[in-house]
Amino acid sequence: MGEKLAVMFQSSRGVKQVIRETKMKKIAAIAALSASTLGLSTGMSFADYTLNILHINDWHSRIESNNKYESTCSAEEETKGECTGGAARLITAIAQERKKLEGQNVLLLSAGDNFQGSLFYITYKGKTEGEFLNQMEFDAMAVGNHEFDDGEAALAPFLDMIKFPVLGANVKANAQSRLGDRVKPSVVIEVGGQKIGVIGAVTNDTPELASPGPAVTIEDDVKLITSEVERLKGEGVNKIIAVTHIGYKRERDVIAKIPGIDVVVGGHSHSLLSNTDPKAEGPYPTMVDNPDGYKVPVVQAASYSKYLGEFKVVFDDNGVVKQASGDPIHLDKSITPDPAVLARIKELGAPIEALKNQEVAETTKAIDGSRENCRTRECEMGNLVSDAVLDRVKDQGVEIVITNGGGLRASIDQGTVTMGEVLNVLPFQNTVATFQISGKDLVAGLENGLSQIEDGAGRFPQVAGLKYSFDKSATANAGRVKSVEVMQGGAWTPINPDKDYLVATNNYVRQGGDGYKVFADKARNAYDYGPGLEQVVADYLDAHRPYTPKLDGRITEITAAAAAEPAQESAQKPAKPGEAPAPAEPAKPAETAPAATAEPAMPEPPAGSDDIATTPPAVPAEPAPASPAPAEPAKPAEAVPAEPAKPAESSHVIVAGDTYWDLAEKAYGDGAKWKTISDANKDYEPRRLPVGATLTIPAAN
Repeated sequence: MGEKLAVMFQSSRGVKQVIRETKMKKIAAIAALSASTLGLSTGMSFADYTLNILHINDWHSRIESNNKYESTCSAEEETKGECTGGAARLITAIAQERKKLEGQNVLLLSAGDNFQGSLFYITYKGKTEGEFLNQMEFDAMAVGNHEFDDGEAALAPFLDMIKFPVLGANVKANAQSRLGDRVKPSVVIEVGGQKIGVIGAVTNDTPELASPGPAVTIEDDVKLITSEVERLKGEGVNKIIAVTHIGYKRERDVIAKIPGIDVVVGGHSHSLLSNTDPKAEGPYPTMVDNPDGYKVPVVQAASYSKYLGEFKVVFDDNGVVKQASGDPIHLDKSITPDPAVLARIKELGAPIEALKNQEVAETTKAIDGSRENCRTRECEMGNLVSDAVLDRVKDQGVEIVITNGGGLRASIDQGTVTMGEVLNVLPFQNTVATFQISGKDLVAGLENGLSQIEDGAGRFPQVAGLKYSFDKSATANAGRVKSVEVMQGGAWTPINPDKDYLVATNNYVRQGGDGYKVFADKARNAYDYGPGLEQVVADYLDAHRPYTPKLDGRITEITAAAAAEPAQESAQKPAKPGEAPAPAEPAKPAETAPAATAEPAMPEPPAGSDDIATTPPAVPAEPAPASPAPAEPAKPAEAVPAEPAKPAESSHVIVAGDTYWDLAEKAYGDGAKWKTISDANKDYEPRRLPVGATLTIPAAN
């Protein structure tokens, strides 16, 4: 009887269990149906996938933090809260954002150019950057053009130590290359159960900008990205990110329009994109219409680790972006530098501290070496470097110097100048190069230098011993140069296309870098192994202490209408709005240059370098500026006043960072008059000024 009761009890318990499980399944089925119905009724799909992307670009070895001049921040500036970026802040910011996004889908990407820009790179050749990038735990990075500055000698060891994929679909290394197959075209990363394809690419003109070497070729970016997209799609990957070091304009106008690309994380142009900063180059993200009928978010995060980009992308179940939103995070005093990283930076910096702190000179005010100025117009740093080179080689008969604006990497603040600051400006270890070339071919070189001014390319020619005017509305390499003059007998004289001139530049430009192929092909008696450029500038600053930076009108931008009028190119450069035009004078600074014996620290050029001029010019290369030409106002038809008044209506070409307020302060001395400029330029929104457009600046009343 007891056994029967036990069996009946067990049987009853089993039946109840089955009933309970059946009820549970029904409830679950009803719940699932309700949820599905709810999803359909609200337009949401449970297949939507959200990905958070953190990113940087163009770090440029800013291991230490930056001051407002984008040079190394001092301890005093750090105490005052005036510093941004640096490895210690970047590591803190990345850790904080990952903690906020814990449990969500996150990728950390770099769009390249982690090399070059500080004494840490000069000393350790990528090992310091690699150490901190590994600590940040990137998911992938695109190779940038500056990763090739020292060829394979620096990049190969970097690839040995790095713990994440380095990408470049258009980078092709042959069997002799030390890179092997370690620069991958793409990588597939699984995040939150979804496969994300990441394709890398570098700018097509890397061979002109850097030194990949004979074993590495750079192929067409669009062709190779497109091919990689098709390969990934064939593997079932439907979410594809292009992480590219190509530049905002091309990334927006070309890369984002490649079918199959869903997101572009970019670099190379140092573009600040933002929804709140009036100086931004565009919105963050910039949404671009892809020909396949969907929108592609494009992002950049300025440069030098001043910002950490962060945005959220929502994909539908087909891998199409439904929405994207975010804003870069400014890594200012609100971000506390990681103390352990600061200690490591101090340890790594010990061997170079003495060199960094070596006092070179002093300057009466800041020397502007900003990217936006030195790549589009005459700038103070361009004048300093070019004048220093001319002073160094004038005894060899050199008359003219050309400096590529992209070779100038920082400004120098007012006061004491250290060797560390000079090396931040000139980090490439270039040497002074001299050569003979005809006036015709020299002008062709200037045409190349002006050919990509709209893109802020580094080839823009800063000069000494020469003055020129240009019209950027003309076709590139076909007449942008409107006048060129050289100093002859104490006066500016039009360049003679048939005459040979002795010219100096740096070895990179002389050998064809930055597109100056004419200098590589047409130069005669070339000598590329002169003294180091940074030492030449340091010695010049010391000889002219205290140094006062200046703009003297050696480069003039003119409008198409002005170019059609009778040539008056010997006039000074039109003043920037709000600045009284400086008197026109020879390109050399007014200070008397010291004799060559004032440079004992400099090694003499190797034998034979003094003999590059078979027929030295009959006049000195650096005449004393005894009788400066009287200044003329910007408008060619106006009379020449002895002391120029405020210009009549003038123009201004927009560069990254311009605002109507700043322009009004320069033009009228009062930013509150910005509406005067705005009213004269109704085609442009005050918070969305298009870089490269020309503004009308009404006369001050």
